[in-house]
Amino acid sequence: MTEAVDPAEEVVRVRVPAKINLALRVGPVEDGYHRLATVFQAVSLYDDVTARWQRDGETTVITRGREAHLVGNDHTNLAWRAADLLRQRCGGDWGVALTIDKSIPVAGGMAGGSADAAGTLLACAVLWDLDLDPGELRELGAELGADVPFGLAGGTAIGTGRGDVLAPALTRGTSHWVLAMAGRGLSTPEVFRRFDERQPEPPEPEVSPELMAALSSRRPADLAAVLHNDLTDAACDLRPELAELLDLAPRVGALRAVLSGSGPTVAFLVADEAAAVDVHLRLKAELGSEVECRRVHGPVPGARLLQTP
Repeated sequence: MTEAVDPAEEVVRVRVPAKINLALRVGPVEDGYHRLATVFQAVSLYDDVTARWQRDGETTVITRGREAHLVGNDHTNLAWRAADLLRQRCGGDWGVALTIDKSIPVAGGMAGGSADAAGTLLACAVLWDLDLDPGELRELGAELGADVPFGLAGGTAIGTGRGDVLAPALTRGTSHWVLAMAGRGLSTPEVFRRFDERQPEPPEPEVSPELMAALSSRRPADLAAVLHNDLTDAACDLRPELAELLDLAPRVGALRAVLSGSGPTVAFLVADEAAAVDVHLRLKAELGSEVECRRVHGPVPGARLLQTP
């Protein structure tokens, strides 16, 4: 006879990737949000979310790792709100103790908080044995934030609306990147406010056909030619050193550099894995210890289970 497992001993662990924006087009404001047209790519920089049963019906969060001191462990944490939303919608009184091990920068334009929320939705759905399909989890994710559905989906995808309406993008091959991650984050609302000051009447956003063709070409140089982020000038107004960082691309041997999201992380596209090693070393020599550099590749899958009960 199989011995019953104490629910308190059950553990679910989920790994969820960061994202970069290959293109980010910002349009007019509608219902309080800018209309966006963006192409996300999930890359091999991850946060891990571990969920354990908690008997008292409460949610607790412990954050560890990179810049953990910058993250609240209460209702201000998007992962906490993800667990609370899932519990409310499914009508349960389950508790969960969440541990988040961070490698994705905080306020770095790589959707770290959204990734943690996506990982929490998947982890809690499995821990609490909820019958929810991926589409239902993405719908819940969209209520938490525009980038959360992509954290669940991963790969390469076109995002419209607020960025939360996703369609898969045909991608061939692997893209190699070197990330330059500044130690001080940028406020997304502040970057958008500066964008509005600079461009009060932006055109309707759209993803260019040239970008879609480049994604399927297998030629990194084609992709480099069409990388674009409408928030770059606004972010550089707030952090002038970002312009200098973006301009480093040809000097360090990268094909192109692009701001990820609202910044300040800058992604340097390189030709292949060998070039990534070389560019990584050159960037470290240029930037010293003030800016952390990481080699990553994409696309990679979205939130995935590493451990289940």
